[in-house]
Amino acid sequence: MLFLIAYIASVVLINFAFSAAPHLDIIWSAWGGLVFILRDMVQTRFGHGALVAMVAALLLSYFTSEPAIALASATAFAISECIDWLVFSITRRPLHDRLWISSALSIPLDTFIFFGLIGALTPGVILTALGSKFAGVTCVWLAMAWRSRKTVLST
Repeated sequence: MLFLIAYIASVVLINFAFSAAPHLDIIWSAWGGLVFILRDMVQTRFGHGALVAMVAALLLSYFTSEPAIALASATAFAISECIDWLVFSITRRPLHDRLWISSALSIPLDTFIFFGLIGALTPGVILTALGSKFAGVTCVWLAMAWRSRKTVLST
């Protein structure tokens, strides 16, 4: 439940931050990495119920952020969540691999769509956003792969 609340709160807060202080877009883009990690944790615990959490976060964002930011976020999340859903539904790889594959496909699209729609598609923002998101997802992947191997070795 903690990941669910943290995910919804992070989406709302990051969208608010982009609305309130757009000149700090590099800082907010680094924070985006956390949102993807939390999304993956919600996905692992609630499955496709993560879509309900995303809708709740985006509705709250609409009321707490500029509508253009909320719309850009909704568009980017909808596309990345569809990719996430496809990867989780089609592949039968271990969970940690599905998380990384999904992220490898959805992170670049999400990043370019969101920042393109809000007019902040600069090299610094793109590199920061992609770097933080991939670093976070890779850390989660490594932790899950380590735990999976540890479980296999102990049996």
